[in-house]
Amino acid sequence: MPLTSEVDGDGHLRVGGVDLVDLAAETGTPVFVYDEAHLRARCREARLAWGDGTAYATKAFLCRAMAALAHDEGLCLDVSTGGELHVALSAGVPAERLVLHGNNKSDAELSAAVSAGVGRIVVDSFDELDRLERLACAPGRGRPPSVLVRVTPGVEAHTHEFVRTGQDDSKFGFGLASGAADEAIARARALEAAGVVQLAGVHAHIGSQIFWLGSFDAEVEALAAWFAPLGLDELCVGGGLGVAYVEGEEAPTITEWAAAVKDACRRFGVPASARLTAEPGRSIVGAAAVTLYTVGTIKELPGIRTYLSVDGGMSDNPRPVLYGSGYEAFLPRCAAADRPWTATIVGKHCESGDVLVADAHLPLGTHVGDVLATPVTGAYGHSMASNYNKVPRPPVVFAANGRYRVVVRRETVEDLTRLDE
Repeated sequence: MPLTSEVDGDGHLRVGGVDLVDLAAETGTPVFVYDEAHLRARCREARLAWGDGTAYATKAFLCRAMAALAHDEGLCLDVSTGGELHVALSAGVPAERLVLHGNNKSDAELSAAVSAGVGRIVVDSFDELDRLERLACAPGRGRPPSVLVRVTPGVEAHTHEFVRTGQDDSKFGFGLASGAADEAIARARALEAAGVVQLAGVHAHIGSQIFWLGSFDAEVEALAAWFAPLGLDELCVGGGLGVAYVEGEEAPTITEWAAAVKDACRRFGVPASARLTAEPGRSIVGAAAVTLYTVGTIKELPGIRTYLSVDGGMSDNPRPVLYGSGYEAFLPRCAAADRPWTATIVGKHCESGDVLVADAHLPLGTHVGDVLATPVTGAYGHSMASNYNKVPRPPVVFAANGRYRVVVRRETVEDLTRLDE
């Protein structure tokens, strides 16, 4: 649950001092509710644990308010498309505090990054090095961009296959085992000598939603002996720390993660002079939010199951459909109540697979019109939301000090035709 969560005298859940039942009545549902104190606390923890250069992975959740908050708390921002770059810059984040990712950066994206003066470009392919070389000849080009070479270390993280990125068979980076990483470093050094780039270091990332710190230990072990003789200034180990979504799951803290990686670097011989950086995303925002829905129908199929339908679904949380991800659910009007009743929470979309919680435990007396909450929806909900079935996307609110503010407004039906010709 979000950091400031508390149950008041009426049994209602409050986040940031805001009654979620009242908030839902005022904003409508669905709505993403973020605990601003939680966001700030996790950003500060990451900055303290990893040091300067730590970058918030904006793909987890990005809007201008979140970009400004992360920057305000001392983090850099990792952006992976021209769109994310635009949002971060429009929020007032200085370009030098941005790190540009992406496995297929276009000429336009690279040009925008170089022109703005982003702090790091994480080079992902030989084609990208070719593009940077061409851009070096463009009129009015500024200083050579600082780059990290993304290396695929050959580590299969303990996580869902769709979010593994460090194995040899990956669309990301230069393979270590194949020799592509050596070739990429040599090419980057040649481009540095020609004044095209400044080679700052190496980047690696092994996946997402990782609970077992041994996966990061394996990452460092795979990289250390290769990285040490390069004499480069920076090693970024990426992100991927998981968060607990359902009862029984436990995840390391950001502080524990950083300590484990630093210990591995010492044991495996990463030079102490190298700056060690990371890119936490989900671990900063995941548990900071809950999504509020309204129950629309309850359909009992005797001897089979009970379906409880809400006014959102796979358009605001596609993770259960994509990864089989689990969630819990509760009623904010009686947040501490026992939950002996089981139902399958489904969305309003024209798909049988539109399931949010397969076996949700809810209080007896749950009824049509109730506000229902699913916690731990701060990562990859809003950022992966769609307009499937032409459902307008929900708003995002930040709650703090007994008040809330809308940071992303609810889409309207007029928005759905705004781009039509």
